[in-house]
Formats: sequence, structure tokens, C-alpha cells
Amino acid sequence: MDFILLTQNSNPIIGPIAKLLGWIMNGIFFVIDKIGIPNVGLAIIIFTIVIYLLLMPLTIKQQKFSKLSAKMNPELQAIQAKYKGKNDNESAMAQNAEIQAVYAKYGVSPAGSCVQLLIQMPILFALYRVIYAMPAYVTKIGNTFRVLADKIISVDNGAFIQNSEVDSIVNTVAVYGKSLTEGTNVSNGIIDILNKLSSADLAVVAQHYGLNELTYEGQLILNNGVEKGLIDTYNNFLGLNIGDSPMTLIRQAWVAGSWGLVIAAVLIPVLSAVTQWINVKLMPQAATDNNNAQASTMAQSMKTMNMVMPIFSAWLCLSLPAGMGIYWVAGSVVRSIQQVIINRHIDKMDFEEIIKKNSVKSAKKLEKIERQQNLMKEYSNMNTRNLQSKATISSSGAGQGGSASSYSSENAASPTVSAKPGSMRAKANLVKDYNEKNNNNSK
Repeated sequence: MDFILLTQNSNPIIGPIAKLLGWIMNGIFFVIDKIGIPNVGLAIIIFTIVIYLLLMPLTIKQQKFSKLSAKMNPELQAIQAKYKGKNDNESAMAQNAEIQAVYAKYGVSPAGSCVQLLIQMPILFALYRVIYAMPAYVTKIGNTFRVLADKIISVDNGAFIQNSEVDSIVNTVAVYGKSLTEGTNVSNGIIDILNKLSSADLAVVAQHYGLNELTYEGQLILNNGVEKGLIDTYNNFLGLNIGDSPMTLIRQAWVAGSWGLVIAAVLIPVLSAVTQWINVKLMPQAATDNNNAQASTMAQSMKTMNMVMPIFSAWLCLSLPAGMGIYWVAGSVVRSIQQVIINRHIDKMDFEEIIKKNSVKSAKKLEKIERQQNLMKEYSNMNTRNLQSKATISSSGAGQGGSASSYSSENAASPTVSAKPGSMRAKANLVKDYNEKNNNNSK
């Protein structure tokens, strides 16, 4: 069976990160459970705060890079204008060298921003995964659902769920599990389905299988009409069942005539859109360069996307479990607070001093590289001369018997130049001394 949720992610990148984040979420839920507040909504908020605080150094570094990029862009554009229309290899190499020098001057890497994003994106995807599949990562929630799954397996191995005529259950099975009868762990597949059923659909399944009297650690798991169950306790957040989507909550509250719940359910997608819009507004905006058509077009596209994304997230929130909406709202609020702090921190930075220090470092680095290149050229030239000399001696020796001694006697007149032991010059001196000695002996 292909289980999308409960079986922990096996992606070589996302999987290990999700497992690590799952330990953090499990620890948070364990603590709030011990103090008597086993609430998924609260766990999500605390979890989101912790993760974004851990990511804060990367966020600061990324925005520092953005500030420096904004300052160095005019220099890069000047270099590009300088070499515009020059397509020869020499011009391309010179342009690249000048661009690299500018990056070195400002102390940034051309791939700096991409690297930060590449680090953050798997973490954010894994964070989403953990929140969306809480039973897979939070031990107590998983064990609670497993009691229900074991009972269902003992009755018909999930056949009722698989063959249900309730449209919403059919849709849930189609999305979150290919089959409930294949694979090595049917229990995981059933938990996936139960975790994604609305409270009304879960009640239908509970009635068929007789799940309302089951307990975990002495506590009732599902409501029995008299006593509140553990799953409802986990999912209840400010009167809302966060396992249900806001659209489902709105329908239920509308039928029941509970206008307070209707407003609360509507607030989740609305707050998701508003908080994301505020977050976008607080982010540093790149200056628009009217002289650069490509940059201007990209800036306009980003502006449009920044307006569309909050509206799109509100629409998604209506159909996803309310817990995801709470995560988005909490994430946007945390990022907004972070952004205010980061903006103040960035504003206090003396970027001219930073650039000055980077210029000194880059100058020393370039000087060192230049010295190494010159040294390599010197060694290369010395080796070339030695090879040429040997070739001359060899050819002369083959044509005239006395050429070698003649060469040695000529070189004997030149003084021996001091050199470091082991260097090419030192080896040349040894050859010279040997030739001189042989010449003297022959005399």
C-alpha cells in the first residue's frame, strides 16, 4: 500500500529533516500534555515559533546579502554596459574577472542568496509535512489513532472505509491511500484516513465499527455523546475542531445557527491572507531600475505575485484542515515580528564600513592569488628554459664531442647564485658545479 501521510517521508532530503522536526514536535506535545494542555493548535504555534527562531540567522544573512546586492548592482550594471556587444573570449574573461572583483569587494557570493534558500526550503517542506501528518511524528497522537485502527482491522481490515458510499470518505480514501488491503502496514493506512476524515465522517466510521467506547490510557478516544474524547481534546482550538476545514466548519455552524463559530471559521483564511500581506509589506523591497527593462519587469512580476499569494493562501485555507491555516497564520505573525527586529538590526549596520573591510580582505586575497600566479609562471618559464638547454646540449653533443665541455666551461665563468634547498635554481647550481668539477679534472 502506498501511504502518503503516516509512513514517515522516505525522501533522502526531506525525510531525515522531517524526522528531526518530528522529534521537536513530539517533545513540545509531550511537555504541554504533561501540564494538562494536550492541544494540537497550541503545539503547532509553539513549534512554528521554535523553527523560525532557529532559521533566524539564515534570514538575517539572506537579507544582509540583499542589502549588499542592492548597493553593488550599479557597479555590476556598469561592467555589463562596458562590455556590451563584445563577444570575444578575451572580453568575456575580462568581464568575468571584473564581476568577481566586485563580488569580492562586497564580500558576497554570486550564489549566496540561492544557497540560503536551498537550506531553508527543505526545512519548510519538512515542517509542513510534520504538521500535516501529526500521528506519524507525535507518539501519543499516533498511539491514540492506532487503537482505533487495530479495532477496524479486527472487524473487516478496513473494507467498510474502502467501500464507503459517503462521498467525502470516498474522496479521502482516493487522495490519502491507494488501498487499505495491500502493503505491509494496513494500520498506518487506516490511521492516515482517520486523521484526514472530518468529525462528521469519523462519527459515521465510529458508529459502524463501534469505536465510541474505546479508550487509550484510560481515557475515551471519541465522543460518546456524554463524555468528550481525546481526539476532540487534541483538535479543539478556541472552540474549533482544527481537523475540519474552515468550509466544513462554516457549513456545520450555519446549520446549527452558531454565528460565533461561523465568524471564527471565516477568520482563519482571512487572517492567513492579511498576515501574509503584512509580512510581504515588511520585507525589504528591491529598488526598481527604470533604465533596466528586465529588472523592471521582474520587479513588477514580484509585486503581482506578492499580492496574489495571500489571496491564494486564503482560498487554500478554506479546503485544508484548519490546523494548516493556524500554521500559516502563526508563521506569518512570527515572520512579521522577526522582520521588524531584523529591519532594525540591518538598519543599524554600517554597510560602508562592511564594504571597506571586505575591500581590504579582497585586495589581500587578490594580491596573494597574483603572487601565486606569478610564481607559477616563473617556475613554468624556468622549466621551459631548462628543457631548451638540455635539448641544445643533447643535440650539440650528438654532433660534436666537445660541445658539452664547451657548454660547461662557458657556464663555469658565471658565479653560482644562492638558492633555497630543493628549488629549481638549487638543482641548476648542482648541475653547474658538477660540470665545473668535471672540466677541472679533465684539465
